Amino acid sequence: MWFKKTALMIIIVCTCMPFLAYSQDPITVQVDLSVSKAPMKPIWAWFGYDEPNYTYMKDGKKLLTEISKLSKVPVYVRVHSLLVTGDGTAALKWGSTNAYTEDAKGNPVYNWTIIDKIFDTFIARGMKPIAQIGFMPEALSVKPKPYRHHWTPASNYNDIYTGWAYPPKDYQKWEELVYQWVKHSVARYGQKEVESWYWEVWNEPNIGYWKGTTEEYIKLYDYSAAAVKRALPTARIGGPEVTGPSSAQSAVFLKTFLNHVTGGKNYVNGGIGSPIDFITYHAKGSPKLVDGHVQMNMGTQLRDIDSGFQIVASYPVLKKLPIIIGESDPEGCAACSEDFNPQNAYRNGTMYSSYTAAVFARKYELSEARGVNLAGAVTWAFEYEDQAWFRGFRDLATNGVDKPVLNVFRMFGMMAGNRVEVIQNLAYDYKKVRDESVRGAADINALAAKSIKSASIMVWNYHDDMTPAPDATVNVAIKGLPANKVLLHHYRIDGKHSNSYTVWKSMGSPKQPSAQQILILQQAGQLQQLNAPQWVSPKNGTALIKMQLPRQGVSLLQFTW
Repeated sequence: MWFKKTALMIIIVCTCMPFLAYSQDPITVQVDLSVSKAPMKPIWAWFGYDEPNYTYMKDGKKLLTEISKLSKVPVYVRVHSLLVTGDGTAALKWGSTNAYTEDAKGNPVYNWTIIDKIFDTFIARGMKPIAQIGFMPEALSVKPKPYRHHWTPASNYNDIYTGWAYPPKDYQKWEELVYQWVKHSVARYGQKEVESWYWEVWNEPNIGYWKGTTEEYIKLYDYSAAAVKRALPTARIGGPEVTGPSSAQSAVFLKTFLNHVTGGKNYVNGGIGSPIDFITYHAKGSPKLVDGHVQMNMGTQLRDIDSGFQIVASYPVLKKLPIIIGESDPEGCAACSEDFNPQNAYRNGTMYSSYTAAVFARKYELSEARGVNLAGAVTWAFEYEDQAWFRGFRDLATNGVDKPVLNVFRMFGMMAGNRVEVIQNLAYDYKKVRDESVRGAADINALAAKSIKSASIMVWNYHDDMTPAPDATVNVAIKGLPANKVLLHHYRIDGKHSNSYTVWKSMGSPKQPSAQQILILQQAGQLQQLNAPQWVSPKNGTALIKMQLPRQGVSLLQFTW
């Protein structure tokens, strides 16, 4: 009798355990491929980072190659410090090119060697620079000392703002520097190539990155724009790269700048307004620790994005200009590591990847709702050369091994054609995420696109709270499949797929992985399929795909015919 009772208990446990891991109520995501919304613009194919000298280092070149390959269109890359004085040594939150110095008599000396090395690395991979005009060379700064900082993640962030952050002591010399740079670029790369770039003036001039006034920034913009257009009249120039336009201070700065370029007195020629070909600003989320776990705040980032859209849309003459969200991230400091900032613990695993999937889908919807022209949103994340494995920087790879978030961009790169309708009868639409973030039910939703011979559906299970949760039972109902038989490839990012971080932890988190372990980690960092490809036979153009999707997991269903 004892044996029978024990056996019965074992049978009950073994039967029930699988069900305990899943949500009780299935979530149905409905996609209608026959309802086309707008072209699937590659707004995600934009990346940037603080440290320009990482560009041509071993892991930097490797990652840039991978980024270039994941996109069918040229990827745009934005970096800081392209005019900073120094020997080109890379360090956290620092970079230099020594493009401008002066001789003993105060005459300009131009040296494009390091800038060329950076841009050559991009161009060789079919990438395009967002050429940032900044920061201030030591010889031109009104307050050059101290100049070189030695910031670490343990330091106060404000320690980075040194002599490079100040206005020029001579605006004519500044203008000539910019003119010579653009002129050199045309000579080296050709007019057609440089016409495809974006030239932007400075970075976040509404905070410590600019130690001048708002009017001094506007003056800097006018002189920079005049120089760019003098060297190449068809070049694209823009700004102001303010951060956080949902705040009153940032909104005032952005509006003051836009008022100037549309109707102010030009500092260079005394005319009305200034050339502007695109508009830039930044948008960040705000994670924090709550009851011992990380809680993201996607709503904060989306409100910044939407506030910027609303401001631009209020200027009829500017409304259709391209908007570039020059930094668009879950929070504000890529080089602030997890060891000193525990709220950044989301970065290594699937929280970062699911957040990225969910937030980019809402960027499309916000831009459409405001009627503005979103050209791109720059993910401010790259790699940190020769740092500890998975230290917790906001990066796409660690020591040459791709992190889960990079696989979301690989998924985006597989989505082509026009975005199509996802029926919004789910827990969240873009307005609710913008206004409330994701604090109640999970955000289980999708982004879908269709081309002539394929359709792709990205499905995520996102929540702001980085806590364990049951897998969700998700049914994806697809209408409008045009063939009687379609081939399905199902790609997945979760704890077991496309995830080098969990593999590294399963190895015991080695500080110095062996060559064999590195090879395993590199393979684990690639985008993986959940199962073997399978043929699906739609009925009247309709198919139903059922899956278990873990919390913070992302799936890509790719149909071809």
